[in-house]
Amino acid sequence: MAIPDLAVHSMAAKYAVLVDVGYLYAAAGEVLLGAKERKEYRVAADELIQSLQKHAMERLPGELLRVYWYDAARDRVPTVDQRVIAQLPWVKVRLGNLNARGQQKGVDAQIRSDLEALARHHAVSDTVLIAGDEDMVPAVEAAQAYGVRVHLWGVEPPFGTNQAERLVWESDTVEIITADFLRAFFTRAPIPVAVTPPPSPAQVFAGRTAKPAAPPQKQAGQPKLGPSRPRVEEVGEHVAQKWILTRGRDNIRDLLPGPLLPTVIDTELLIEAEKELGHSLRPYPEARVWLRDGFWARVYREFDLGVGISSK
Repeated sequence: MAIPDLAVHSMAAKYAVLVDVGYLYAAAGEVLLGAKERKEYRVAADELIQSLQKHAMERLPGELLRVYWYDAARDRVPTVDQRVIAQLPWVKVRLGNLNARGQQKGVDAQIRSDLEALARHHAVSDTVLIAGDEDMVPAVEAAQAYGVRVHLWGVEPPFGTNQAERLVWESDTVEIITADFLRAFFTRAPIPVAVTPPPSPAQVFAGRTAKPAAPPQKQAGQPKLGPSRPRVEEVGEHVAQKWILTRGRDNIRDLLPGPLLPTVIDTELLIEAEKELGHSLRPYPEARVWLRDGFWARVYREFDLGVGISSK
């Protein structure tokens, strides 16, 4: 009878990291900052995910399949941070719904479903589960029945425990992520500084609509002319106003304090502006700066922060 090649089997092994973001953020915010709500702090999520990936790589055999990032958003419309995270390699963002009371709905069900499916299809030999809810227990037991090892990671609590006792019992291994490990990724949110009350959105945009403008005409023998600064700034304000109305103030607040924009959001701003203008801004680097200036002017007024100037 042939002896299985353990080395080949080990090389083929894969693992996944399943993160209940609501648990991770709430537990870390409490132990690091004494915070009760997510709006009280900012998270360098991309750097945190990279550190979690490295931490798992040092502890588990095989290679990473992917990180599953379970979060929630109002009407499942992704926030700025969630849009940035979704662009990261080997990361899949799963969104539940965030209701009017700030409660997550559907997140636990997604985690349970993915954990069981990964095990049932033999996609992984090990999973890291960062969660604390006892509702995870049936999925853990199901995954184990398919031969998958479940490694439960929890955030260091300020006292007592922040994970269900039975979830701890049923997991194959248990590890605590220390406050020191997390400290570099969590910072307290800046407190807005009030200034003279700005005009209301109705006043700002009274009688103003963003109408497509024809590309500037080039006359024979003259250099190519770019768009005017006032027009581009106006479009930047219009896009900001539209995003505030459609994506919500909480979503746009995630961009503060500015003036830098995440690359994915900056690209979305450019695309929206070009649709409004009816032509490309890409040949005009200075127009990109004016566009950001108009965008930030509107955002800063919305949050009583005055008018900002974008980073060039």
